[in-house]
Amino acid sequence: MDQSVVFLVDDEEDVRTTLSRALTKRGFKVVAFESARHFLDQYHKEQQGCLVLDYGLPEINGLELQSYMNETEITLPVIFISGHGGIPETVQAMKAGAIDFLEKPFRQNDLVACIQAAFERDQQMRQQASEQNDAKERFERLTSREKEVAVFMMEHPSNTASKEIGRALDISPRTVDHHRARILEKLEIGSVIELVELSQKVMPTKSEFPS
Repeated sequence: MDQSVVFLVDDEEDVRTTLSRALTKRGFKVVAFESARHFLDQYHKEQQGCLVLDYGLPEINGLELQSYMNETEITLPVIFISGHGGIPETVQAMKAGAIDFLEKPFRQNDLVACIQAAFERDQQMRQQASEQNDAKERFERLTSREKEVAVFMMEHPSNTASKEIGRALDISPRTVDHHRARILEKLEIGSVIELVELSQKVMPTKSEFPS
């Protein structure tokens, strides 16, 4: 988490200054913005960390920014801070995936705990996304026929004899053996169990198999 950053968005300069100083003293790297627009103009999806976000922003408020982030697959975890939010706003923010909704004034320790939880979530989501992308890239190495054989093996893990696969796909058992070897080689796995585990990371179906 050494590269994780606390992105702070609040339209009040004194809040940005106070929180930035306090969090920096706690060992966090902080980058502050006065508006949602300024944040969006500067942020890149590969940047790790979390977003500490004021609800009552002008032009684009906190909930609108959170909604936009979800729509555009910006997965940075969000922690709301607000002196104006009520129960409906809190419920909406949490349903949309916020870590927490802290009402001003709040204890710094509470914010720090939220930031640490957000950093952990961010790392977990990035790791999961990396594994999904890796699995998808491996499946994309397969030819159309190899994908057919792989799909059959995944859908019938207890019935993967070459004769059965060949009969189902109308190809010879020897051809199945060849495809099976190529599948294991291209996917960098050694068994049907590993094939099933790898497929679960991208959840392919017959109609949605990576192509």
